[in-house]
Amino acid sequence: MTFSRLAPFIQEYIYNHNWSELRTVQIEACKVIFDTEAHLLVAAGTASGKTEAAFLPILTQLYENPSTTIGALYIGPIKALINDQFERLNGLLKEADIPVYHWHGDVSQSRKKEVLKVPRGILQITPESLESLLINKNNELMRLFGDLRFVVIDEIHAFMGSERGCQVLCQLQRLRNATGKEHRRIGLSATLGDYSLAENWLCSGTEKGVITPNIEGGKREIKLAVEHFFLGEEERVYKRYVFNLSNRRKCLIFANNKMQTESIIGSLREIAVSEGLEDIYHVHHGSISASLRQTAESAMRDPNNPAVTAATLTLELGVDIGHLERVIQLESPPSVASFLQRLGRAGRRGEAADMRFVCAEEEIASEAPLPEQIPWQLLQCIAIIQLYLEERWIEPIKPIKYPLSLLYHQTMSILAALGELSPADIAKQVLSLPSFTAITQEDYKLLLRYLIDINHIHKTEHGKLIIGLAGERIVNRFQFYAVFPETQEYTVKQGTTAIGSIVMPPPVGNQFALAGKSWEVLEIDFKKRVILVKQVEGKASIFWRGGSGSIHSKILQRMRQVLLEDIEYPYLQNKAKQRLKTVRHLVANAGFDNNNIFLIEKDKCCIFPWMGTIAFRTLEKLLNTFCRESLEIKSIISVNPYYLKIKLGKDKFKSLYPEIISLCEQRITNEDLLSDAEAPEIQKYDEFIPHSLLRKGFASDYLDITELREQVGLW
Repeated sequence: MTFSRLAPFIQEYIYNHNWSELRTVQIEACKVIFDTEAHLLVAAGTASGKTEAAFLPILTQLYENPSTTIGALYIGPIKALINDQFERLNGLLKEADIPVYHWHGDVSQSRKKEVLKVPRGILQITPESLESLLINKNNELMRLFGDLRFVVIDEIHAFMGSERGCQVLCQLQRLRNATGKEHRRIGLSATLGDYSLAENWLCSGTEKGVITPNIEGGKREIKLAVEHFFLGEEERVYKRYVFNLSNRRKCLIFANNKMQTESIIGSLREIAVSEGLEDIYHVHHGSISASLRQTAESAMRDPNNPAVTAATLTLELGVDIGHLERVIQLESPPSVASFLQRLGRAGRRGEAADMRFVCAEEEIASEAPLPEQIPWQLLQCIAIIQLYLEERWIEPIKPIKYPLSLLYHQTMSILAALGELSPADIAKQVLSLPSFTAITQEDYKLLLRYLIDINHIHKTEHGKLIIGLAGERIVNRFQFYAVFPETQEYTVKQGTTAIGSIVMPPPVGNQFALAGKSWEVLEIDFKKRVILVKQVEGKASIFWRGGSGSIHSKILQRMRQVLLEDIEYPYLQNKAKQRLKTVRHLVANAGFDNNNIFLIEKDKCCIFPWMGTIAFRTLEKLLNTFCRESLEIKSIISVNPYYLKIKLGKDKFKSLYPEIISLCEQRITNEDLLSDAEAPEIQKYDEFIPHSLLRKGFASDYLDITELREQVGLW
């Protein structure tokens, strides 16, 4: 019996907290940890007891056979989650002689010194703080981690498919290299679509296999509602609707950007003040101070008082915020995985999970072009909900083949830690890390030579490599530990007037929407990160999003189906029902069932590709690279991944579709879509990568001509 195998203090804890039984996930995890040497993937729903599933057997083993150094490492994606798990483990460990420490930017130096002085028990840490230890405590890694047995990676879906996740895998390999000991890894997640992808990620660079117990989750009751508003005349009604949904409740509001969180809380607070009600409103995102974030978390945990917090993804992950009555989502979440994470915040005490979607769009003039009359966010909400309800489908996470920014980062990190190395030794150290299996010796030689040329690395008279003067300025900043960029967007200027900023610059001649207006790119200064523009006619789209992540093609295809099918979804409220009915009538008259390209005015057409972010980007590149001259394209307005508006030469409209089909039949590669002058800098350290490597990485990870061909084949 599993219970009898647990340490006495854990059995006591279970009795004292009136647990009637161990959950299935906890029993199965114990079997893997106690009876095998394999890694473990715990894939189970939100609030299913995953944290305890990992730690009950780990703590039992550390209790029965105490470690001589830090015995278990817990890596969490955000500070709030680490703080939360720290409190939970502290409660469990009160009766055991197993210390637990947390370590991130908000933890005091005195607490950090405690673990450095007597390294034992459990260390909970962010990837950035672990990077700092690998560099600054390199000579003490054996003393700190020599008897490390377990590494728990929480919310592994938040790491997979990102440079930060690749960084974690590099760090674990470096720890193994330094200690000569292979630890066991335990991955936790509530939102994985393809378990095999997660298993491959979890065991990268190790010789152990991964066991994922088959855990049948009990069916949860969920309450969903989707409503729609036009901003303008209905703006007050929209704000009042959100206020009524959240009034006197414990409620979490998710928005897709920081500005939205600030805006909605400001509006709700204004209504509350006008009615003499208490201020129970908070904001929680990455630019808010640690103390204010903690105030919001404490208010949400307080069981006796209502509280409303608007957050970005900072509260999407598994922070315990107590008994939450309702989740409100403004606009559509970016993915099915995100929808499930956010839904899982509510109904955590056996009650129904209650989630309300509120989609708002600008008023639409009756003469507006076809693509601007489509409620994209409403369609995306419905598609995401339907994909989950119908298929239980969740996006597969695509691994990064060329994490070049991280390649620079780990090269500099290892040199900072070890002092000096020969070119052969640094190549051996770096290229053996699991994230760089696609990087060739030639690729790496090219990078090292380039870093020597720009003085980030210096070659000594003995032929050894050390960090150069320019490199020291990068490595000696505490921001170096993070591989995610400090927000460095391109400033958009009309003359000397700043309009705003975007993440990726469109090509010269292309148009985009920002600050409610349409702009054409005149010039791009890549060094100063400035885009010079002129204003052009045409209604700006409210869906311009600089870097909102990738939306999967399956979501776009389901959105098209929502438009074409004659089904009433029971969760749609009155205004949303009416809006969907109107747009279905519109697209039926336009002939959407057998067309993807429409003439919207003389020599101006619109393409509705119904494909995800990467395939859409590839189509845009294809048109820019091969069709500018043949179709006499004057401009392309891209609203990725929803539609492209193209101004063509006279009488060229009939040639557009055959041209796309013809190009898709040719042997064009991803690399063919990039000019020699293009070297897109997207990740934090891309500016220090040779342009030829940047093009190679962009072509591999940000374009997909094969998927484009498949999607065009569905037209």
